[in-house]
Amino acid sequence: MSEFRTLPRLLVAGMSGGSGKTLVALGLLLSLRRAGVPVRAFKKGPDYIDAAWLSWASGHAARNLDTYLMGADTILSSFVDHGLSDGINVIEGARGLYDGFDVNGSHSSAVLSKHLKTPVVIVVNAAKVTRTAAAHVLGCQKLDPEVPIRGVILNNVNGRRHEQILRGSIEAVCSIPVVGAIPKAAAGHPLPERHLGLIPPEEHSDLEELGHALLEVVGDFIDLDALVAMARSAVPLEVVARETAPLPSVRDVKIGYLKDSAFSFYYPENLEMLERAGAELIPISALEAAALPGDLNALYIGGGFPETHAAALSANRTFLGSLRRAAEEGLPIYAECGGLMLLSRALTWKGARYEMADVFPFEVEVSETAQGHGYIELQVDTANPFFSTGTALRGHEFHYSRIAPQSDWTETACEVRRGTGCFKGRDAALIKNVWAGYTHLHALATPQWAQGVIGAARSFAVHPVL
Repeated sequence: MSEFRTLPRLLVAGMSGGSGKTLVALGLLLSLRRAGVPVRAFKKGPDYIDAAWLSWASGHAARNLDTYLMGADTILSSFVDHGLSDGINVIEGARGLYDGFDVNGSHSSAVLSKHLKTPVVIVVNAAKVTRTAAAHVLGCQKLDPEVPIRGVILNNVNGRRHEQILRGSIEAVCSIPVVGAIPKAAAGHPLPERHLGLIPPEEHSDLEELGHALLEVVGDFIDLDALVAMARSAVPLEVVARETAPLPSVRDVKIGYLKDSAFSFYYPENLEMLERAGAELIPISALEAAALPGDLNALYIGGGFPETHAAALSANRTFLGSLRRAAEEGLPIYAECGGLMLLSRALTWKGARYEMADVFPFEVEVSETAQGHGYIELQVDTANPFFSTGTALRGHEFHYSRIAPQSDWTETACEVRRGTGCFKGRDAALIKNVWAGYTHLHALATPQWAQGVIGAARSFAVHPVL
């Protein structure tokens, strides 16, 4: 007999990227918390930075939901496992509502809303438009009538008359309510941005002040009761049985991971699955630690912004030296994107060159434009400490850096079937027990990842390479 669970939920979508859905999602979460309503947050797609902001606003780890990487059953089980029955679950969409993997909009926010049977509120950037906004919303309704669009929030509204025309047009033409109208004067984007999008919360100077600003910008201009009613109208979801290993009583390996404002891109599930597999996780700051702990069995280096911290990282010579020695001694090191940059000989950004750990003899250049952006598919074809040859990997990449073209490094683990990677048609540079690539993997989508890292750590614990 099927089991169902009531999970009040709402998907905040947009007409396009930059419509204001992150602003609205954060303001909604903060407003709900101010009203005493428990919340959880989710992010459609693989994005780390928006998920980090959603974690901050909700007070709990936000989970990524990506149908391309994880499949429908996995996102359903993840949502049911981590959602609240006695609160409100807010999902932030990605790009425009129907923007997806291909011309059919596969893996879009609209597809996610149908998989999770989630009411949708669309954020409309109302700058320089009136009745045409109703045509846009109506088009979204007509493109796929199965997408449960239940309301509209207007952003960048230029005065009361502008709001009245917008509201009247949308409600008359589309027969759904306008449940928020954020004035242009209030919407002067309090969320600072740079080359990969928003600045992560770890680098924001005053989060308390930002929280107050978001409540004023969004909370005072949305109909919170109407949004709560929308979320509570969502039908119960079927509970998908999924085996979850309990936390072990004994943890037999120590795995370090770099965790500071330079390296903050970690999916919570990746760390959790390492713990469930028997790892004791050791957070380490590459900015402050004098050296790696001497008793590690493996090291995980996620992505982040080493370029904006390049001077501080380069100045921490004792830490970089310990990282280089650990690699030379055979410590299994799994590095993604920013981790690859740290392991390079040097990093060049805005005309300045900064020495890094020199684990690999190549250098990395940070460009003004994206060098790789989107989903990536790899085929492992070279022996390495983490994956069996023949393993197919699905992940994503978003990097403004590239390995300097003059590099002649040839030892890599994977053929790139889709995407860019770190060399022409290749990803995952290899040296000893070190894997460094531009591909980010999610542990729910790739369970072999946690198994591989744990396996490499246990092998090193038993037979360290000296």
